[in-house]
Amino acid sequence: MILCSLVLLLAVSGAGAGELDLGAMVNPAPVTAKLSDPDYNIWCGAPIKGDDGKYHVFYSRWPRKLGHQAWVTNSEIAHGVGDSPLGPWKHHDVALAARGVKFWDGSCTHNPNIARIGGKYCLFYVGNYGDGVLGKGLNWTHRNHQRIGVAIADSSNGPWQRFDQPIVTISDDKTAFDSLCVTNPAGCEHADGGVLLVYKAVEYVEGKIGGGKVRYGAAMADKPAGPYMKKPGRIFESDDGDAGKHWMLAEDPYLWFSKQYGNRYYAVARDVVGKFTSASGGIALFQSEDGLNWKPASHPKVLGARYQWADGTTSFSTIERPAMLFDGETPIVLFGAASDNKNRDGTFNVQIPLK
Repeated sequence: MILCSLVLLLAVSGAGAGELDLGAMVNPAPVTAKLSDPDYNIWCGAPIKGDDGKYHVFYSRWPRKLGHQAWVTNSEIAHGVGDSPLGPWKHHDVALAARGVKFWDGSCTHNPNIARIGGKYCLFYVGNYGDGVLGKGLNWTHRNHQRIGVAIADSSNGPWQRFDQPIVTISDDKTAFDSLCVTNPAGCEHADGGVLLVYKAVEYVEGKIGGGKVRYGAAMADKPAGPYMKKPGRIFESDDGDAGKHWMLAEDPYLWFSKQYGNRYYAVARDVVGKFTSASGGIALFQSEDGLNWKPASHPKVLGARYQWADGTTSFSTIERPAMLFDGETPIVLFGAASDNKNRDGTFNVQIPLK
């Protein structure tokens, strides 16, 4: 009888552990739980707890006076440190600075994503190069030169080893979904060893400088520095029959492998048109058994189009660039890029507690 009871308890516990409901864990954000700087627009936010016991966040920044579109020409990846996962954050250094147009990432570094793989700190990111010209709109030369790289360090404080070539670049086939540029990497250690990387891509379209549809793919490698092998197919797609008409369905994934919740991969991503959460701009949770075939999780809605502050007010905007911070295997904070006005002339990173 004792053995039967134990088996039943383990079965029930295993079933419960397999159902991650991040939306039920979301709490209002303290008004102080934000990383901001009066001189810089801040975007992204890649958190990790360091071996020093402190919390580290890697974020994109560029001079606020240049406007939001200057992210594509002037962004650099900075590094902040805090004693609490909700801040306050102190700027520590610039982790990945501009290093000259002779390099593939010489003008701009952006979209940081941090993971611990094989005992190393692996900072995945996007880099580009170009003429540096600022205009009223996006500098398409810089945007279309975006490629994906990784910097590797023994410590969350660096120094960071950068490489002369990107780890993921565009496909030579002009009809491929990733034939114009590749961006927004998210990496984690594969359950069987090696690295799983998902990435955003834009397809080349003749006569359209910005290209066509935006979709996601996956690549794998035996070690963080590569080489990476692209896997066939696209991910974070919708089964909806009209999904193909949309320019973009999902964006900004952050992924991890969880032993605590079902021994599977999870990803949080922005639900661009509301296909997965019914909230355009909301945050959706996806799951996968192998890291290549993804579907909405049992509880797909993490956030709606807005989030709540602890003072009772509602945010001006949704969050973008979601990222997770963990205590061991337990998710404790959702990070996201946000703005408090439509001009995006004072963007910041907000930390939303999960309990």
